Amino acid sequence: MQRGRPLVEVVRLGLVPYPEALRVQQAYVDRHRSGPAHALLLCQHPPVYTTGIRTRPYPDQELDRLRRLGAAVHRTNRGGLVTFHGPGQLVCYPILHLASFHKSLRWYVSQLEQTVVSTCLRLGVPATTSPHTGVWVEDRKLCSIGVHCGRYVTSHGLALNVSPDLTWFLHIVPCGLEGTDVTSLSRELGRDVSVDEVEDVLLDAFALHFNCSLVEGERRRGGDGGGGEDIWLEDGGHWAGGRLVHNKVNPEKTKGQSVDD
Repeated sequence: MQRGRPLVEVVRLGLVPYPEALRVQQAYVDRHRSGPAHALLLCQHPPVYTTGIRTRPYPDQELDRLRRLGAAVHRTNRGGLVTFHGPGQLVCYPILHLASFHKSLRWYVSQLEQTVVSTCLRLGVPATTSPHTGVWVEDRKLCSIGVHCGRYVTSHGLALNVSPDLTWFLHIVPCGLEGTDVTSLSRELGRDVSVDEVEDVLLDAFALHFNCSLVEGERRRGGDGGGGEDIWLEDGGHWAGGRLVHNKVNPEKTKGQSVDD
């Protein structure tokens, strides 16, 4: 019997600090312990530089230099080197169990790239892939991709430059590629493009390339108190109504499980 299309919940987190987004990701990763619970987290971050696990760790003195610019800095367990996230950048964290799709990390990254390429083409930007991971317009990087996968469950994801302040990228070598120019949809189109304008286009492309059905989650951006099921976190806080709430006790809390590479 032919398997049906996977169902993926779309969760719009709005503008959320990077550490809180990590904890929400982990909460959704943990849901897969009891069966498929696919989710697609959409958000923006306040200014933050993040480093991945490719090659040796980023030097502490370099991280301190970036902090002095006024951005937060965090080490992560995703692939890749250093990149920047900030307002005006659409960040997408798919939390998928690849057993429901295709058990190949190479396939998964390729589908993320094609999702972004299709999004850009629909908006009028001639984006392409290249031998380097990510999505490009000629030699200008438009979207960064860095993922983690443990026991076939994905986390982290992609960051598409819609209308961020590109000067933040001048202080780093994006993804370790010397001489890389970074661009945005707004820069390529010569007009202001909003994240809201791009979100639904990207969702349509995601559903197409991952052959899945999307369902809108109950939570909405901006902490509007729209209800929905609370997401309990291992540190005793929980995510509810678009914000992180601390000092709560989860009566069903269980021990955390390490994430395998």
